[in-house]
This record gives sequence, structure tokens and C-alpha cells, in this order.
Amino acid sequence: MPEVLKAPLVVEFPFTRSLGPVQSAFLTGLRERVVLGVRASDGRVLVPPAEYDPVTAEEIRDLVEVAPTGTVTTWAWNHAPRRGQPLTTPFAWAMVRLDGADTALLHALDAPGPDAVHTGMRVRIRWAEERTGAITDIACFEPHDGEPPQLTGATGEFEDPVTGIVAAARLDYTYSPGRAQTAYINALGGRRTVGERCPSCRKVYVPPRGACPTCGVATDEQIEVGPRGTVTTFCIVNIKAKNLDIEVPYVYAHIALDGAGLALHGRIGGLPYDEVRMGLRVEPVWTEGARYPDHYRPTGEPDADYDTYRELL
Repeated sequence: MPEVLKAPLVVEFPFTRSLGPVQSAFLTGLRERVVLGVRASDGRVLVPPAEYDPVTAEEIRDLVEVAPTGTVTTWAWNHAPRRGQPLTTPFAWAMVRLDGADTALLHALDAPGPDAVHTGMRVRIRWAEERTGAITDIACFEPHDGEPPQLTGATGEFEDPVTGIVAAARLDYTYSPGRAQTAYINALGGRRTVGERCPSCRKVYVPPRGACPTCGVATDEQIEVGPRGTVTTFCIVNIKAKNLDIEVPYVYAHIALDGAGLALHGRIGGLPYDEVRMGLRVEPVWTEGARYPDHYRPTGEPDADYDTYRELL
């Protein structure tokens, strides 16, 4: 059996959100080295602040300054920091109840080792040298034996308040396409397209998944399809994608390769976008060293009759 492929894969996108008055004051305060909580209807001071009361669900805006010192309520040692975490050396994730607060804040605690950390230990905020109005303005917590410092008297009113944040949502993982798609990808390396035939309904699925999506039975009979095919449906793309060197407008289509029981997608080139149509006969165009067709172009054949591809729409 050939080796099954696997490769690292990263999914990442910027998540942008606007801030209400409470979160705006909290993050702007961090930029100014001030920690603000909010008082709930039961009198508790919540840090980080919530925008709505956890008991009554009503909006709350009574901001309260708390100290940058506090007490560890619980913790866990992180012996191997990952990309994007607050510290590059081993540290503790700690829940810290700041002086004046009734709830705990999760952040990194810089300590020489797990033996130096314990529940009840006193800590203080180590501020980042450059602060922009984000939770990372708290670089981490560090051990502290002194008394809480005097509060600044901040009320939440600041010049140039932070009104929005952009956070990168990212997922790093190792992807393995499995036996069926490994064979499909390897065939593409030889400029061939292969699917797998269902032993029950006899349809050929491209790309193969190792099982028939209709019958639910395993598939392993490989069938070469194409290279030519028929445009079944398509859309015209008018918005240029970031990091994609293709001028708009262009056409992205579902293409039923000859012999396939399922349409795959690909870009259509070689003719004006407004001349692409259902039934257009196309063939793949490969570029040097590519693992898949760059686009599909017209073959010059007459358009396919609708009845030959209507089941593949």
C-alpha cells in the first residue's frame, strides 16, 4: 500500500470586532497601565469586566478601578510554550484575583519553575513596554511581596479611547488526506485525474473520499476520468482575493469530467468571462511543476446537451 500523505496546515483569518463602552474602557485603561472592572448588581466587581450582568442579564457600566496586584487562585504549568503565547520560556497559566476584584483574570505568570508557584501567592502585573489597548498590554504577572499600590482614581474616561480590536484566529494542525485522496493527489502529479467507483451505484466520485456519499459503502476501484469535461454551473468572481494573482472578473465553475459522477470546481480561462456558459466543453491547462490544473479552457467542441449533465448540477 502506498504511503499516505500528510502535511502541516494553517487556517488563519483576522477577527475584527467593535467594542462597547465597558470593553473600550477596560482595554484603553490597560494602555494607560490602569485596570478597570465593572460592578454587578450583587455588588461583585468583575475583572475582566462583563458588558451584561451575569445575574440579571442587564447592561452594566459602573466601572471600578482595581489594583495591579493580586493573588493566584489556581494555576497550571506550561512547560512548552507555543507560538503566539505570552512568554517564550516555560511559565504558569494562572488565575489571578486582583486586589479589589471578586473574580479572577487568566494570564501568564513568569516564574523560574513549578516549585516557585503556589495557590495563594502574591503577584503583580508586568506591563508591556509598548501598549496599544489590548490584553497583551499585560505582558504577564510576576511574583510580588509588597503592598498594593495606590490607585490612580481612573473612572474610565480616557483620551483617544480604543474602539475596536483585530485578533488573528489561527488553527495549526497536521492534515492527512487518507488513502483515497492520496492516490488522487499522486495521480495529479502525473497530470492524471482518478476517481473511485462505487460498487453499488457504480458512480465514479472525483475527488474520491474512500466511500460513496450516496450508498455509504467503501470504494477502492480506481477509474481515470477526463481530462476533458463539461461546465455544469458557474459564478463570476468580482472581488479580488488577497494573495491571489488573478485579475477580476473571472469565472469559477463546477466541471463534470468525462466519466465522473460528481462535478469538481476549477477556474475557467481562455475566453471572456461573459461567454462562459453551462454545457461549455473544457480541458485542463497545466503550468510547469504544478500539482493541479491552473485553469480549464474551451476545447472548441460543440456544447454538451443539457440532458448529459443535468444529474450533476
